[in-house]
Amino acid sequence: MAFGRLERPRGSQPMSEINMTPLIDVMLVLLVIFMLTAPLLTSSLKLDLPKTEGTKPQEPDPKAMRIALTASGELLVDDEVLSAEAFEQRLAPLKGGDTEVHLKADRAVPYGRVAEVLGLLQKAELHRIAFMADPAGVASAP
Repeated sequence: MAFGRLERPRGSQPMSEINMTPLIDVMLVLLVIFMLTAPLLTSSLKLDLPKTEGTKPQEPDPKAMRIALTASGELLVDDEVLSAEAFEQRLAPLKGGDTEVHLKADRAVPYGRVAEVLGLLQKAELHRIAFMADPAGVASAP
């Protein structure tokens, strides 16, 4: 009778390394998706533009900030004339908020002036901007 060691066959050992191939594949697909969608997101400006046919005189929303640009170049915020610096200071506490902005500009105002105001609103991260229009046949009042 021979005495020998009784050995059990060892089962498979768990892998101590992570298979990186699926992770890299998923990351590359996500990278391609973000590369394709990023230019579309940065170039679009979400505006709630009014339609001229259905434009009706409405009571102003008391919670919305009303901005008017006059033909003489004045900037009125809630019927108060402000300079560009004072306007930026007025926007500072609203930064990133959900404040709605109603923008009304006279026909004689150059587009560059409107673009400056829009730039200041975007800098303050206010994205709910509505361009206001009067119905046909009604005189405009700033």
